[in-house]
Formats: sequence, structure tokens, C-alpha cells
Amino acid sequence: MSREHYRRPCDRNICFLHVLIVLCVEAAIGGMSYQHSKVNQWSSNIVDQCLNHLAKLNKPFKYIVTCTIVQKNGAGLHLASSCFWDNTTDGSCTVRWENKTIYCIVSVFGLAI
Repeated sequence: MSREHYRRPCDRNICFLHVLIVLCVEAAIGGMSYQHSKVNQWSSNIVDQCLNHLAKLNKPFKYIVTCTIVQKNGAGLHLASSCFWDNTTDGSCTVRWENKTIYCIVSVFGLAI
């Protein structure tokens, strides 16, 4: 199998995950303005929705989902992650979503069982 054929399914999976994450964030936050009292609820809803949708796929993976929500106020935010895994089976997708008052960064890690 050529390298390009090997990459296509992975690219589709990442694209699917990206859309899934965006839909979960939109459902939880949508056009809301930043409210500190809602951040825990929003982040829990986003993580739960992502995990529920991923579990329904019945794929042989363990998933890790993280969600960071911060107020858009000009302050800096830097995130980094590193993984030691099998590049042929494991992967991740990170999405930065924003509206006028909120930054939301969601990462999904998929680890083959």
C-alpha cells in the first residue's frame, strides 16, 4: 500500500474528529458570552458529548478528551502536549474554537487497544 493510501483514512478520521469537536462546542457554548459561573458546566458538557459520540463508534480505542475554556481578554495562553505512542495506530486532534468573548481548546487523543 502506498504512503498516500495509508494517509487518506487518517486524514478523514482527523477531519471527522474536527467536525465532531466543533459540533460539541457549538452545542454547549454557541453564541454565549463568557460567564465564569458557566465554564465548568460548558467544559463538562463538551467532554461528555465528545466521549459519548466517540464511544458510539465502537472502535477499539481508549479516548482522552481535554477542554480548556478561557475568556478572550488579551491575555496570552500557551498549551503543549507530548505523547509516546504508536504512530501507526494512535492519534490526536486539537481544535481551537472562538467567539467574541471565549477561546475554547479541545483535544482528543485516541489510543488503540
